[in-house]
Amino acid sequence: MLLWAFLLVLAPVCGQSAAAHKPVISLHPPWTTVFKGDKVTLTCNGFHLSATEKTIWRRLYLRKETLTLTPGNTLEVQESGDYRCQAQGSPQSDPVHLAFSSGSLILQAPYSVFEGDTLVLRCRKRKYEKLTAVKYTWNEKLLSKSNQSWDLLIPQASSNNSGNYRCFGYGDKNVVFKSNNKMIKIQELFPHPELKATDSQPTEGSSVNLSCETQLPPERSDTPLHFIFFRDGRVILSNWSKSPELQIPTIWKENSGSYWCGAETVIGGVHKRSPSLQIHVQRIPVSGVLLESQPSGGQAVEGETLVLICSMAEGTGDTTFSWYREDKQESLGRKIQRSPRAELELPTIRESHAGGYYCTADNSYGPVWSAVLNVTVRATPGNRDGLVTAGAIGGLLSALLLAVVLLFHCWRQRKSGDGFLGDETRIPPTPGPGESSHSICPAQVELQRLYVNVHLKEEDLIYSEIEIIRLGEEGEASISRTLLENEAASVVYAEVKAQHPDNSAGKVSSKDKERY
Repeated sequence: MLLWAFLLVLAPVCGQSAAAHKPVISLHPPWTTVFKGDKVTLTCNGFHLSATEKTIWRRLYLRKETLTLTPGNTLEVQESGDYRCQAQGSPQSDPVHLAFSSGSLILQAPYSVFEGDTLVLRCRKRKYEKLTAVKYTWNEKLLSKSNQSWDLLIPQASSNNSGNYRCFGYGDKNVVFKSNNKMIKIQELFPHPELKATDSQPTEGSSVNLSCETQLPPERSDTPLHFIFFRDGRVILSNWSKSPELQIPTIWKENSGSYWCGAETVIGGVHKRSPSLQIHVQRIPVSGVLLESQPSGGQAVEGETLVLICSMAEGTGDTTFSWYREDKQESLGRKIQRSPRAELELPTIRESHAGGYYCTADNSYGPVWSAVLNVTVRATPGNRDGLVTAGAIGGLLSALLLAVVLLFHCWRQRKSGDGFLGDETRIPPTPGPGESSHSICPAQVELQRLYVNVHLKEEDLIYSEIEIIRLGEEGEASISRTLLENEAASVVYAEVKAQHPDNSAGKVSSKDKERY
């Protein structure tokens, strides 16, 4: 009566939780075929029980079902049948078939075997009968003799190992014992994964999330798996990882292709790959091309830098930006980049750079032109003053150069004359025919003493000679001489002479000369 009351309470709860995971029954010992008289302990796994919760067990044998209620999640049995378990808040488990045999020889196999597991088959004889040899068959084909323990081991079992198994035991006097047939099906540990993408036709520049989806059975839900992602069969997008997901932060048109993923067990060597998933990345054509400048409005200043900025309102992928001037066909510059804008720098702008400019952008659909930007160049006052100053300095340098040439010419003429350095008084030569008193070379004048009532010392300054160069009205150089007292003249060239006490001839050494 209490059992039926528990079922009435359990029924609506189970109906509401159909999506919950099924519990799983485990066996101890793990064999599904045992001798009569042996005991097997069943455990209902897959949920957590409190001290007050109970588990209901169902046994189906010869179409008759019996129910048992236990305070915990275990049940000890000694009868053949199909067993299921159920707890409050969970669906029923899958059935487990137990066989208690009265035969002399039995073939024992585990309740469930998954690919990658080691399949263990045991040929067992009753204790009071001894065997001298054991053989196993698979689908009526002789496999091999077993080892000394009479067990058959198949490491890393696969679906190819499924089939009908049987064992033969040999006793004294070559007595042969035959076991029961045992149909064994190697269960799939997990199905081939399926690769899914958040978008199979993403737009260039967007992100895409990939997920490698598969499902472990409840009995092996704790089996660790590793995942890997590929493109076009060769490009490895990630190394083996515990995560079944991969994010591609930015995807481009050249990333289009066939994608697939793989899943494998960390231990056991079970590896499976997904079917291919085609991903086609969409490229947005260029539109809304605009040319701007810095400084803005195309207002450039002579001598400074002008930056031309080419941008587009839409467009993805590798874009070729080109800049042009209206009156020239060749490109001023070109840049290829994945950006909605690009810059071209024009250093040291001149007035000759003024005019109309435009740019184009092309991402493989053909170039798109911008409107023309008119660039004006404004000259700064500082630049004009600099030109005037430079002209004045150039004129002065030319005049000085002319004066130096004339002085050198006159020096050569004097050097060729007699008594130039020996006399303190220089007599100007008589002008020849056709020569005026204003000859290019200045006339010799009397050298005036600077000091009168002084005692001469070695290398004392005795007199000076100053040459004045003026520009005449005709633009010709006019050279004259003056005394130091003539303050109105501008000194351009001078000779300073010193006389030594023992130099009666009044000769002057070259180191006593200076030019200003």
